[in-house]
Amino acid sequence: MREEMSYWIKGVGEDMAMRTWWNRGDVSRWPIVVVLLMTVVSVSMPVPSVAGEPTVAMKATIDEVLRIVRDKELKQPAKADARRHMLETVVSGRFDYAEMSRRALGAPWNQLTDQQKQEFVDLFRTLLTNSYADKIETYSGEGVEYLNERTEKEYAEVRTKVLSGKTEIPLDYRLINKADEWRVYDVVVDNVSLVNNYRGQFTKILRASSYTDLVDQLRKKSDKLKAP
Repeated sequence: MREEMSYWIKGVGEDMAMRTWWNRGDVSRWPIVVVLLMTVVSVSMPVPSVAGEPTVAMKATIDEVLRIVRDKELKQPAKADARRHMLETVVSGRFDYAEMSRRALGAPWNQLTDQQKQEFVDLFRTLLTNSYADKIETYSGEGVEYLNERTEKEYAEVRTKVLSGKTEIPLDYRLINKADEWRVYDVVVDNVSLVNNYRGQFTKILRASSYTDLVDQLRKKSDKLKAP
């Protein structure tokens, strides 16, 4: 597993720059990178003593994810559903799916009704969740180094570096402060943004077809990932 993950991390920057998940039907790569790389942070270097609230908030979430993943009791087959629910709850507590959805869809978001916005958020969240849920449970871990963080008003970026053998991959979390809570709205892997990647694919579909078609495709992709 470690050799496979090392190879995967090493090639993710080049792979995402050259290919798109939608056209290849591979919707899982980005969410897996986001969550699997997120879980490795707390098994590596200590958080710098000067770390601010955004870094501390990220580490708290990551530590809890790792606790669930490592819990031997929850690894029992009968606890699979409970384990997944716990992981989804923890990740959802840090990731702002509504903000991610708004940024990923772009300008068309402003033309949607409240009901349509909620539907899109639910579908996008389901897509991400179903993409990473199975993979995270078999993850073993790699090293990550906290670099620094920067804040500007209600925005922050926590910069880290994934260490895999001789390979170093930049991994940055972008957060927004809402009601005194730091929530992730984007993840940047090797200078490639998760949100921008999805927005590019959504824009292509909207130009070629319609919003209704985009929603239908999101639903089909999510259903396909849920299927055994």
